[in-house]
Amino acid sequence: MEKYNVKTIIDTEVLVVGAGNAGMMAAAAAAEERAKVTIIEKENSINLMRLGIAGVNTNAQKKAGFTINKQELVEYIASYAQHNVDEGLIYEWANNSAEAVNWLEDTILKPHGAYMHAEPDAVVTSDIYKAFPTENDPTFDDKSATSYGEWFQNKVLDLGVSLRFRTALSELITDDSGKVTGVIAKELESGDIIQINASKGVIIATGGYSSNEELLKKWSPISLKKNVYSDSPRNTGEGITAALSVGAMKDEEPAQIVFDRGLVPVGTKNKDMYVKTDKFEDWLWLGSYPFLKVNMKGQRFSNESIPYQYIVNAASKEPGYQYAMIWDDNYGEYVKKLLMLGCARYGFPGYMANSDKFIADVEQYVKKNLVMKADTIEELAEKLNLPANNLKATIERNNELNVKHIDQDFGKENYRLTPVDQKPYYGCILSGRILDTLDGLRINRKMEVLNENYEPIQNLYAAGNASGGFFFGSYPDHIPGLCSSHAQTFGRLAGKQAAGTDITVNDDNISLKQQKQDVTTGASQK
Repeated sequence: MEKYNVKTIIDTEVLVVGAGNAGMMAAAAAAEERAKVTIIEKENSINLMRLGIAGVNTNAQKKAGFTINKQELVEYIASYAQHNVDEGLIYEWANNSAEAVNWLEDTILKPHGAYMHAEPDAVVTSDIYKAFPTENDPTFDDKSATSYGEWFQNKVLDLGVSLRFRTALSELITDDSGKVTGVIAKELESGDIIQINASKGVIIATGGYSSNEELLKKWSPISLKKNVYSDSPRNTGEGITAALSVGAMKDEEPAQIVFDRGLVPVGTKNKDMYVKTDKFEDWLWLGSYPFLKVNMKGQRFSNESIPYQYIVNAASKEPGYQYAMIWDDNYGEYVKKLLMLGCARYGFPGYMANSDKFIADVEQYVKKNLVMKADTIEELAEKLNLPANNLKATIERNNELNVKHIDQDFGKENYRLTPVDQKPYYGCILSGRILDTLDGLRINRKMEVLNENYEPIQNLYAAGNASGGFFFGSYPDHIPGLCSSHAQTFGRLAGKQAAGTDITVNDDNISLKQQKQDVTTGASQK
């Protein structure tokens, strides 16, 4: 460490880098195992503790009276990723997710009078796009979502964790054997360089690299064409690159979570716009609804009733990587009937709780000239810079299919067909909003970071979006809350393992498979 002028040396047992969903859970778990824990976070606050949190057969789900078939769910996730994943990691999540959600409910929520509400969302829009009722929402009343970040932070502090804000990771420290022994970090306010020794382990929980344009160019260049917003500005990939510098291995192919709600000013090219925001700036909730969507030639190009990210993928094959959404004045009624999942759904606690919320959301963007409003289709086409003749023909065909009650062109479900025949008419230009990248450091089922020989790097762990092997390509949004649960569950496991409590790999999936085989062969029949 000769290149650094270290001002202060700090000793801890477990060091967590990043104070988000994975990092905060890791710190709490390690502290409960009686380890001395320090968290460093480059920003001046913890990251958003997510609301919708997936789980498999949580206490809240049992109370609500429904169960999830674990094997079916894991196979769906792996198949969705074309099995370009470590399926053992997915089982590790499925086997431990309920424990993480239950801990959050019992330890963080209930002392404040809140609890988990299990959402029954499992709308099967088609055989291809199955859905699972995995979401658990923190609430007081089953109707509105409850923020719990402050409660969580106070709990971590009560457990004796040292939480150091505005402290950024510079690099990992290793000994001659390659074992990670701590980090070099920079205190951003003073500029001082500090060394933190971690005798039991360092947990990388810094998120992905969605707001690092250089890393996107290197690892996922199409992301800069498909997306106009990055909704996690603190995710710049330093945890991943620090681990790579000590021999870690990373996923070779990109994965990301993208929302289809990015409003683009008419006439702006995607390559000229990459806004980093954590405030839902110019975020159209209605954008995820299966209304008529057309390319920049005014022509329909896809089944609009597909997962959020898929329409952005489809638009990447169209001119300019953008698309327009067109709808009419009855949309306040349509949203009640279209049965969406997760945070897009009508009635989502705290956000789009009713049609008035949707209407207010749209009207604020009409005032900003990001949503256009017109009394004729010709006027709307002009405002959106779309060919009027093409748009008129597309809308006429859309209305014809609505009357027939069958989508002969792209196969959208009949109940999701909506006409565009009631003025005023609305339209906007949309593109993707990347929440984060999901291709990260390769880990084993003990959350240990692997080197290029697939061997653990001693005392180095990763969780959340900094870790990989779990996702591939597009995020499976028909499993509501999976991303936040992946972070929290693996953060909790990493904290326990780093503190010295060896994680017993939970293989009840294997025993259940064996029981099924035995029944088939008659071995278990009584």
